[in-house]
Amino acid sequence: MFKKILIANRGEIACRVIKTARRMGIATVAVYSDADARAPFVRMADEAVHIGPSPAAESYLIADKIIAAAKQTGADAVHPGYGFLSERTSFAEALAKEGIEFIGPPVNAIAAMGDKIESKKLAMEAGVNVVPGFVGEIEDTEHAVRISEEIGYPVMMKASAGGGGKGMRLAYSEQDVREGFEATKREGLNSFGDDRVFIEKFILNPRHIEIQILGDKHGNILYLNERECSIQRRHQKVVEEAPSPFVTPKMRKAMGEQCVALSAAVGYYSAGTVELIVSGADPSGESFYFLEMNTRLQVEHPVTEAITGIDLVEQMIRVAAGEKLDMTQDNIGIDGWSIENRVYAEDPYRGFLPSTGRLVEYQPPLEGWTDDGSANGRRGVDGVRVDDGVYEGGEVSMFYDPMIAKLVTWGETRDEAADLQIQALDAFRIEGLGHNVDFLSALMQHPRFRSGELTTGFIAEEYPDGFTGAAASDGLKRGLAAIGGVIATVDADRARRIDQQLSGDLYAPGDWAVRIGEREEGSTSYEVRLDEDAILVDGDPVNVSFDYTPGETVVDLELEGEAMTIQLAPTRTGYAITTRGRTHHLRILPQRIAHLTKHMIEKTPPDLSKMLICPMPGLLVKLHVTEGEDVQPGQPLATVEAMKMENILRAEKEGTIAKINADEGASLAVDAVILELE
Repeated sequence: MFKKILIANRGEIACRVIKTARRMGIATVAVYSDADARAPFVRMADEAVHIGPSPAAESYLIADKIIAAAKQTGADAVHPGYGFLSERTSFAEALAKEGIEFIGPPVNAIAAMGDKIESKKLAMEAGVNVVPGFVGEIEDTEHAVRISEEIGYPVMMKASAGGGGKGMRLAYSEQDVREGFEATKREGLNSFGDDRVFIEKFILNPRHIEIQILGDKHGNILYLNERECSIQRRHQKVVEEAPSPFVTPKMRKAMGEQCVALSAAVGYYSAGTVELIVSGADPSGESFYFLEMNTRLQVEHPVTEAITGIDLVEQMIRVAAGEKLDMTQDNIGIDGWSIENRVYAEDPYRGFLPSTGRLVEYQPPLEGWTDDGSANGRRGVDGVRVDDGVYEGGEVSMFYDPMIAKLVTWGETRDEAADLQIQALDAFRIEGLGHNVDFLSALMQHPRFRSGELTTGFIAEEYPDGFTGAAASDGLKRGLAAIGGVIATVDADRARRIDQQLSGDLYAPGDWAVRIGEREEGSTSYEVRLDEDAILVDGDPVNVSFDYTPGETVVDLELEGEAMTIQLAPTRTGYAITTRGRTHHLRILPQRIAHLTKHMIEKTPPDLSKMLICPMPGLLVKLHVTEGEDVQPGQPLATVEAMKMENILRAEKEGTIAKINADEGASLAVDAVILELE
């Protein structure tokens, strides 16, 4: 067995590998850039080596620096994690020349599966179902248009070396191909150093299913069931679960056997994932097609660990050391259900725009995952597991992926796992930058998610006008009004006792007017009265039980017998209560004076309709218009690149360009005015 492993990665996956290596008695080495000098994974490792500036292209993507660090520290193996150099054949080959073991698959398998064009050819030869498309070199945009028309719209354009949702464009028409082909090439070149693109048919009502593969160097290859990864945004996975609510035992066996056959064809060993696209329109469940093979560990591997009890990182290390798998296909079962939500630094209330900055407050529902070596350990504490690599006071920078943490839950049933997600998300406290916790909670509560009727278009279909917060039932609002009344009573009593801020019968405790909603329009008002034996909302009792100490920001309680957590913040007129995927603004006044202040002065937002506002910090890649030019609704105005993704900003209405305030190549701050319309 190895004595020392270097982790050629950062963030939560570096922490993840270090924890398993530590349990196995193996020393670890971290490598880090300037931006990660104080990161948790650096402190966790036994040794750490600085490898360069913050941009990945100057640090984590330079193989020579990684190898030099391994030689300097005497590491006898390297775990690449995912992303960065994990699927670079040149990196694995360079390690082999230095006598350092690569904890991953053989070079030929990486090469064969890393090229989406070649991998499709191999899949066809291995008898795996493949999506209709063009397999070959695409010369230019005109060639791409001809291919797309021959296949039939809609089509998907993909960077050949792409992954992680980058370098992908869906085209429904010739115009989409003309607008997106060059952008797809640029994203492929910028992210993966390869601008080749291939085009394939886009499957209607598609579900994204993947099969976890595990093999050893002795020819044994197993499939560890499937994961459903259909809930995606811009081809980036958001929610993953295992098993899939769609896959039948018969389908699972057919998928698994085809994926094992493909793996055997390239002599695969280590952990890997074969991604499949499944037509949800086929009730038989037999219309599944090969998408790609990822020759590495996947971000979503914890859900497979939770239902199988297998530590995939440990198995990768043992396989790399030459050990045989100590299990057979008959040993692979499905125990319960697991769901993973990716907590991202992005603002769902502003179109999911990337959000960078300092984590002023970071309090996950429990401490980062620790593995005790058992199946229960891999499921987390009471079925909740948090994989993260950030810390309170740290920065989420523009240089790397915006994922803050992975929240994983396990339950006996799918509903139990989803309910645990809702409870844990309620307790997930993040301040200082935008995040998607509310959105994830809304997904977990969504009736369509709970029914299991998923497709990769789920988010676009269910939130066509953007996200404004999870819907709140009347019962929840009445409960919040009762909670607000109790908290207001406790705070008022404290203020009266400490410094006589409140006096007389005017502020008699327990008699409040509560309005839920930021503005008069669309808000709901309640009368809350606290008697000795009951809390009454509009005269009807509400059963709520909790202890509250003034100044608390996170409160656990029971509402109508259901456990829940709220996050609490005082406002000028009451409280902001965040729970169940939404922040509810409560304006609370003593009932006796509520009629005197019936209407709040509402601020009128400024008119920004004549300005093109940069929605995120990024680079102005291209201006599509000039001053004096007339534009139509939907016309591209500018392209901004953020976190290696290109975003086309379009005109919302007809007008004439009056002034352009930024030049191509400029770095833009969020809310910067790019141009103005007459």
